[in-house]
Amino acid sequence: MGDRLKGLYYVVRTPYTTGVPRALRRVLFAISLLATCVAADETIAATIAASVQKLPARLTDTEFWALITDLSEPGGTFRSENLLSNEARFQFVVPDLMGGIRPGGVYLGVGPEQNFTYIAAVKPAIAFIVDIRRGNLDLHLMYKALFELSADRADFVSRLFSRKRPAGLRQASTAAQIFSAYAQVEPSDELYQRNLRDIQRQLATRHAFALTADDIRGVEHVYGAFYQYGPTIQYSSNEGLRSTYQPTYVDLMLATDTGGQARGYLTSEAVFGSVKELEGRNLVVPVVGNFAGPKAIRAVGAYLRQRDSTVSVFYLSNVEQYLRLQRSWNTFCANVAALPLDEMSTFVRAGHGGRVARGTAMTAELGAIAAEVDNCGGR
Repeated sequence: MGDRLKGLYYVVRTPYTTGVPRALRRVLFAISLLATCVAADETIAATIAASVQKLPARLTDTEFWALITDLSEPGGTFRSENLLSNEARFQFVVPDLMGGIRPGGVYLGVGPEQNFTYIAAVKPAIAFIVDIRRGNLDLHLMYKALFELSADRADFVSRLFSRKRPAGLRQASTAAQIFSAYAQVEPSDELYQRNLRDIQRQLATRHAFALTADDIRGVEHVYGAFYQYGPTIQYSSNEGLRSTYQPTYVDLMLATDTGGQARGYLTSEAVFGSVKELEGRNLVVPVVGNFAGPKAIRAVGAYLRQRDSTVSVFYLSNVEQYLRLQRSWNTFCANVAALPLDEMSTFVRAGHGGRVARGTAMTAELGAIAAEVDNCGGR
C-alpha cells in the first residue's frame, strides 16, 4: 500500500474525523476502502506467485523415479523393439529447429537415440521421452548410465558396444574417425560383463532407483543387443532381420542436414556434453505411455502447467499413422491440446517423402502444434 493511501487510511480510522464535514468523510472512507482492496490484492498476488513452481535445475534421484512412476501408464506393445531409429533423414529439420526454438523450453519425444540429437539442438530445460513400451524406458535407463559413466564420446562408444577403445582417439576426433577406428575392434565379452555390472550399479546403487526385476532384465536385454550387433545394429536387428534399406548406428551418427552439416549427438564433445550434462541432472525423463492413453501426456501437461512451462518441441516419429489406423488420433489430439503450448510449439514428425525429400526413407518435417490441435480440446 502506498504511503499516501496509508496516511488517508489512518485519518479516516481515527476519532479526529468527527470535525470533518460529512462529504469529506465519505471521500476519505472510499479512499480507505480502496486502500484495503489494494492491500488485499497485493497479498493475493504474492500468495499466487509463491505457489507457482518453476522447472527444477536438477531432480534428485528420488524425485526422478517418483516422476517416472507418477506420469507413467501400464506398458503396452508395439510390433518392434525400436532399439535404433530407422529415420535416415531425421537431421534435415535441425537447422530450422535451432533457428526457431528458444532454448530453455520443454522437449517431448518418443523412441530411442534420435531424441539425443534433437535435445542437443533445442537445448531444453527438461525432456520427457514418452513411449508405449516399458522396454524403451529400460533402453533410456541404459543410455543414462552410459552417459554418466563415460568421460567422452570415444569412451561412450566403447561402453555402448563393449569394444576396447582404440589408441589415437582424441577430443577433436570426428564421429567418422571414431566409428572408423571401432570398425577394426572385436567385441569383448569381458568388457560386456564389466560394463553391464557398471550400468546396473549406476542405476540401482548410485541412484538407488527402484528397478523391478523386469527392468533389470530389460536393461540387460537391450544392452546385450548392442554388444551382439555392434555399430552395425539396425532397427530390426533383434527381430532376426538385416536390411539393406535400414540405416545402421554408424549411418545415423554420420548423417547430416540438407546442407551436409553433421548434427548428431556424437558430432563433437560439446554436443555430446550437452546431453551428458542434462542426463547427469536427471532431466531426461523416460515415461511409459500411449500417445492416445488416458494419463501420460496429460500428466506431463499438468506437471508443466504447475511450473509455468511450455512445450517447445514434440517429436512424434511416425506414431500418428498407427494412431489413425487404430482410430485413436482424435484422442491423441485432445491429449496434446491439454499441454501448455504457444505459437512457437513445434511438432517434429517422420514420414515417407514430404516437403524436404521424397522416396522410401523416413524424412523429418515440422508442424505448428497449437494450430493443428486447436479444435481438439473438447474431444
